[in-house]
Amino acid sequence: MSEPNGETFDVVILGGGSGGYAAALRAVQLDLSVALIEKGKLGGTCLHNGCIPTKALLHAAEIADQTRDSEQFGIKAELVGIDMSGVNAYKDGVIARLYKGLQGMIKGAKITVVEGAGKLVGPNTVEVDGARYTGRNVILATGSYARTLPGLEIDGERVITSDHALTLDRVPASAIVLGGGVIGVEFASVWRSFGVDVTIIEALPRLVAAEDEESSKALERAFRKRGITFKTGKRFEKVEHTESGVKVTIEGGDTFEAELLLVAVGRGPVTADLGYEEQGVKIDRGFVLTDERLRTGVPNVYAVGDIVPGLQLAHRGFQQGIFVAEEIAGRNPAVIDENGIPRVTYSDPELASVGLTEARAKEQYGADKIKTYNYNLGGNGKSQILKTAGFVKLVRVVDGPVVGLHMVGARVGELVGEAQLIFNWEAYPAEVAQLIHAHPTQSEALGEAHLALAGKPLHAHA
Repeated sequence: MSEPNGETFDVVILGGGSGGYAAALRAVQLDLSVALIEKGKLGGTCLHNGCIPTKALLHAAEIADQTRDSEQFGIKAELVGIDMSGVNAYKDGVIARLYKGLQGMIKGAKITVVEGAGKLVGPNTVEVDGARYTGRNVILATGSYARTLPGLEIDGERVITSDHALTLDRVPASAIVLGGGVIGVEFASVWRSFGVDVTIIEALPRLVAAEDEESSKALERAFRKRGITFKTGKRFEKVEHTESGVKVTIEGGDTFEAELLLVAVGRGPVTADLGYEEQGVKIDRGFVLTDERLRTGVPNVYAVGDIVPGLQLAHRGFQQGIFVAEEIAGRNPAVIDENGIPRVTYSDPELASVGLTEARAKEQYGADKIKTYNYNLGGNGKSQILKTAGFVKLVRVVDGPVVGLHMVGARVGELVGEAQLIFNWEAYPAEVAQLIHAHPTQSEALGEAHLALAGKPLHAHA
């Protein structure tokens, strides 16, 4: 690894979340000297108050459901209650182990870690507490925060964000979730499993509106069955405090009361007051604009992760960090295809997808050029064992490759690895159909769907 020459690093990275630390680790592998600046904890949102803690809560919720429903499997068990201190101890233990591992990796890589809030004070200089760090290249990776709506004040007690929800020391009797996107439906799913009376309010016409319409409808059916109430196509108007909690009014005058309101209306980019615009970095609604190679337009200044318009996913930021490190090192990496990034919603049931929705495929290729196929998990042995319902939906170009894969059901997030290979390798149904899938697994559903779309269905009609 080359040492900084005259206090100049090869790369200065502002932000130590998924994108920032991935860039740092890859850069030192490529013999570049690195300064990594982070005001909080290494690992960022994903590790500390995003992906990891929410998925730990979702697993605890799954255990609660399995205990409650164990008799259908011939197991006599009783759900006595939810011990939130125990749930939080489990969650925090997972985070602590991963955090310790990340700290060890960063230390072992001989990265110069700078603790403190950084600001871009020159096109190649970041200032932290009066000290300046100059880099031949700068990577902006400052992440995101939990958004709210104009006039909607977060008090951290009755009106909360996902950050507060992750540290609740009690199970509320009732909750209103404002926002039916990924974060909103995941928390709604957890709380319902914990016995909470949950209502989701979503301004768009359906839950998880970014997903394929059939996936949304399947999730809505499952939520109705689970007793989760939701109102779609209605905008939030106001929230008032009551003696026992909150009262929310939506468009049309309908009101809902609950113990607390979770504001889950998405995450905003952390870019304000960091000197970006003053140094010529172009900003649009808070997001840093880049080209396909993640260049900001300011020479040798790049941006990665949640501050770049697009999917706000840890694995996207992670891959972008690796990409930029390789770009700086002159490796000329392949441009990241945003459509090829897998998406998973870890509710019950799970949603997983990669590629184009049916609607987007028809827009891009023409309605007459698109063919779809749905394989119902009712025909899959492992799904029957798990007692899950759902489907695998394929979207293909007529006489062409599969351009979209959409899955609903328990554990389908684990199938998205094969789905992304199918999409990214532009596979034809017949090519996937000849692959052998282990029995009994849910991955067989992917194989059978492709068999059917290739014109040789075994357990279903094409």
